[in-house]
Amino acid sequence: MSGDVRFFRFDTGQISLNVAEMGDRGKPLIICLHGFPEYWAAWEGVMRALADDFHLVAPDQRGFNLSDKPQGVDAYRSKHIVADLAALADHLSRDRPFVLAGHDWGASIAYAYAFAHPERLSHLVIANGVHPALFQRAISHDPEQRKASQYMNRLRAEGAELRMAEDDYRRTFNMLSGFSKTAWMNEDERTRYMEAWSRPGAMTGMLNWYRASPIAVPAIGQPAAHSPIDDMPDAAMRVRLPHLLLWGEADEALRPVTIADLADYAPDLIVRRFSDSGHWILHERPQAVASAIREFVG
Repeated sequence: MSGDVRFFRFDTGQISLNVAEMGDRGKPLIICLHGFPEYWAAWEGVMRALADDFHLVAPDQRGFNLSDKPQGVDAYRSKHIVADLAALADHLSRDRPFVLAGHDWGASIAYAYAFAHPERLSHLVIANGVHPALFQRAISHDPEQRKASQYMNRLRAEGAELRMAEDDYRRTFNMLSGFSKTAWMNEDERTRYMEAWSRPGAMTGMLNWYRASPIAVPAIGQPAAHSPIDDMPDAAMRVRLPHLLLWGEADEALRPVTIADLADYAPDLIVRRFSDSGHWILHERPQAVASAIREFVG
C-alpha cells in the first residue's frame, strides 16, 4: 500500500545507506533529507500524507541511525554527503528531474546539491533550514543569531559524545526542546530516537557533521571569524529552480535574519510562514507541510 514504509540498502560507492520509502515508484520522486539529531523518520508524517501522489524516499544520512558511520571528521565534509545523495538520486531517477526537500542539516545538503546539480531538480523545498551564505553572515554580524548558534561549539568540542549521551540523552532531548516545542515527542518517539542515537558510532558520526562544517561560530563579543563560505562567489550559491521555503516562526535556533535576504539567491522563491510552529515543523504540522509541497510541485 502507498502508506506503508519500505526499506532498502543502497551502496553509494563509498558507504551503505539505510533508505525508507513510501508510495509508488512510478510516481514523481521526492527525496527527503533529515537533520540533527534526527533520522529518516523526521519526514515520516509528511511522507504518509503525500504517499498517494508521490514516491517518497528518505535516507538515514551518513553517520545516522542504520546508515554507515565512517570514521574521521573528513568523511563528513559536505562534498561526501552530497555525493551520497547524487548516487542515490541517479539510482532512483537518472533521466528525470526530481523534487528535493531538506530540513535543518538536510537543508544544507539540499542547497549544496541544488547549487551543483540544478538540472537534476524540478523543485527545491526547504523546511526550517538556511542558505549557507546567509547563515554565516548572520552568525558573523547578528548578535541574536550569534548567541543562538553557540551550541554548535559545544557539539564540536572533545567529549561531546559522552555529554550528549549521559543520563539517557538528557542534553540531547533538552537541545530538541530548546529549539522549539516538542509536544510531538511522546514515549514511543522518545524510544525510537534513543534507539537511533544509541547505535554504535552514531553519536560521533552525528556530531562530526558539526565538526566538519565550514561554518565559523565566534564566541559572543569576539570579532567575526573567516569562513571558506565567505570566499564563495554569489553566483555559485544561487538556486536556479523553483524554491519553496517553509518556515516555522517560533524557531529558537534559526532566527528571522537568516532568511531575510533569501530572495537575493533564489529569484523563483515562495515563502510560507507558520506562526504556530517552530524548528520541528515537520513533526508539528506534517499535513500542512505536505499540502504546501503538493501545491508547490503541482
